[in-house]
Amino acid sequence: MRAVLLVVHPARPDIRHLARDVIGRLNTAGFQVRINTAEAAQLAADFDGGLGDVTIIDGPEGAKDAEVALVLGGDGTFLRAAEDARLTEIPLLGVNLGHVGFLAETEVDALEATVAAIVDCRYEVEQRLTLQITATVGETVVAEDWALNEAAVEKSTREKMIEVSVAVDDRPLLRFGCDGVICATPTGSTAYAFSVGGPIVWPNVEAMLVVPNAAHALFQRPLVVAPSSHIDVDLLGAEHTGVLSCDGRRSHDLPTGAQVRIERSDRPILVARPHPTPFGERLVAKFQLPVRSFRDGGPTTL
Repeated sequence: MRAVLLVVHPARPDIRHLARDVIGRLNTAGFQVRINTAEAAQLAADFDGGLGDVTIIDGPEGAKDAEVALVLGGDGTFLRAAEDARLTEIPLLGVNLGHVGFLAETEVDALEATVAAIVDCRYEVEQRLTLQITATVGETVVAEDWALNEAAVEKSTREKMIEVSVAVDDRPLLRFGCDGVICATPTGSTAYAFSVGGPIVWPNVEAMLVVPNAAHALFQRPLVVAPSSHIDVDLLGAEHTGVLSCDGRRSHDLPTGAQVRIERSDRPILVARPHPTPFGERLVAKFQLPVRSFRDGGPTTL
């Protein structure tokens, strides 16, 4: 039987009703719909007749052998779904029900067409670069993680900055006091990295970004480095501790003297695209960018 993993943001009533509709459509098409225990309980509370034909499976097992993971929610829900989908190498298909929603590939007004595309296998699958992060103190590994959007080395207390050095391919480049250093993927360039002055990078570009956050330095420009490179961020000074944050979802305490290495992971995230839209067009829509000058006398956005 064909299967879809459904991942939703169940706190919102509108999303719960959309999820029930999606389950019915997929059941009619002969799909097994998988959902985790907590989400199923929240969805079922709204419907006396139950959810339909769903299978309750928690953790990565829910993604195993599924065709896609269909995500109803914002970027946070997408990142949560990525944690399980990445381990089983199934593509994620996001329907934006959040605010900006750069990770989603389709909008709610195209939900019916999106479900039809899943049923008919009418979608492209893209690979998205992810990061592998290892934090060490001397020879001891103190944290290991991964990220789809970004890994951030940040100060652990509001009162004090951290002092860091940044090296690329073992070549020291920068040293400064700062609130943090963000290492991002092209997929994550429109998220945290963008908010602190990083560049927007098309998601099909293979690269890694280094973006200082509130650095006390004359040179604090973002860097774009090769995907084959490795980036080291060292915590300097005996009094400086920090926090490693991965996609804003998982955090690890960093003791003094920690070195964080960020490099390309050998396990990408797969993204399903049922309605391919040029990335530039999405930028214009999401950020309401002016594509015409006021001199033209017409509207400035598409």
